[in-house]
Amino acid sequence: MQQAKERVALGSIAASGAMTIAKGAVGVTTGSLAILSEAAHSLIDFAATVMTYSAVRVSGKPADDEHHYGHGKVESIAALVETALLFVLSGVVIYEAVNRLLGEQHAVEASIPAFAVIGASIVIDFFRARILSKVAHETSSHALEADALHFSSDLWSSLAVLIGLAGVAYGLKWADTVAALLVAILVLFAGWRLGRRTIDALLDAAPPGIADQITRIARRVPGVVAIDGMRVRQVGPDQFVELNVSVSRTMPIDRVAALKDAVIKAVCAELPKAQISIVTEPRALDNETILDRVMVIARNRALAVHHVTVHAIGGKLSVSLDLEVEGSLTLGAAHDIADGLENAINDELGADVEVETHIEPLQSDGVLGRDATATRIAEVQAALSDLAARAGHLCDIHDVRVRATSEGEIINFHCRVDSSKTVHDVHEKVDELERALRAKWPSIKRVIGHAEPLPSGRQRQGACS
Repeated sequence: MQQAKERVALGSIAASGAMTIAKGAVGVTTGSLAILSEAAHSLIDFAATVMTYSAVRVSGKPADDEHHYGHGKVESIAALVETALLFVLSGVVIYEAVNRLLGEQHAVEASIPAFAVIGASIVIDFFRARILSKVAHETSSHALEADALHFSSDLWSSLAVLIGLAGVAYGLKWADTVAALLVAILVLFAGWRLGRRTIDALLDAAPPGIADQITRIARRVPGVVAIDGMRVRQVGPDQFVELNVSVSRTMPIDRVAALKDAVIKAVCAELPKAQISIVTEPRALDNETILDRVMVIARNRALAVHHVTVHAIGGKLSVSLDLEVEGSLTLGAAHDIADGLENAINDELGADVEVETHIEPLQSDGVLGRDATATRIAEVQAALSDLAARAGHLCDIHDVRVRATSEGEIINFHCRVDSSKTVHDVHEKVDELERALRAKWPSIKRVIGHAEPLPSGRQRQGACS
């Protein structure tokens, strides 16, 4: 892209320089104000294209410590200077044309070289304007767009000059001066269009329709609740987008990160040059359950809770839960944490809601241990199988692991259960087995049982009855 921009800018320098020399020579020899104004226009175009080439090269530099958004605004500054040059040229031409119309008419020669140079100018301007417009559109280059407008205005003004020369050839002495005025008016119009767009770019006006386009794309991403705000600025070919997205406050942090990536991917699929920064705002949704709201409160306070129970008693809402805290805390410190959680839940659900917390120590983290002997593992597995047979519903004790730690043994095991049993029933039976094993060997610190469904064939045989 950068090489294409520099290549067409160099082509414009060559075209402007050649046409300036040709128009200047013919204008002096024929005395045509229209051709001389065209020569001056081409001279300004030549200076502008040199400026454009320099601006294009600078704008291609990457962002650095001083220019966080890159150097794309250099093109807009160059375009603004070119606009000022267009207005200056128009003013000079209008002044001279008015003097000629009000005073003595200058002799103008409608020679063959004059027609030839203007005809060649029209052809060159046509092709240069097309090439510049194409590359400017592909690269979002304001400087190249300014160059394209210059050559487009040259084309139309050259047509006006051609008509003026034809009028002079038919004896209308004022035709050349009127043509010069028309050239000036066309140049002013082109300058006004270019200046308006350039000033919009320098003032960070959002490109038309882009905010609505990004909003439509983002809202299609699952999990996006609403778009609360957006700012877009165009810098060269890049759009810098700042997006505020509302998400459910119950959404886990990792899913929020995935949602942001999905929004960026969706927007960039349609706007490849977009550079997007997203801020997510948590929002309470109407479909949140009491459990959802309690878990959000606990998570925001970095507290571990489980066994949250919500029920209504006599028309009054009651919430109970298990709160895990560091086992080394004093009861007073732990009770303060529990009070803070209960108050936060009351603030959310209402002061008349009954909240009860059961405080228990967090499980030890990072306790060093070692695998028990094969004899000990076999002993534990046999005890588990015997206890499971007595309790009923549980069978096929397998994958037994016994680890000895400084705090006591940690037992992990798997068992099988009829898949038609409810989670509540299975949990009760597994808990019962865990408690029975700890009662048999008090040295056991913790028992973790994992229930798996029986294969369908064994369920039909009633293997765990």
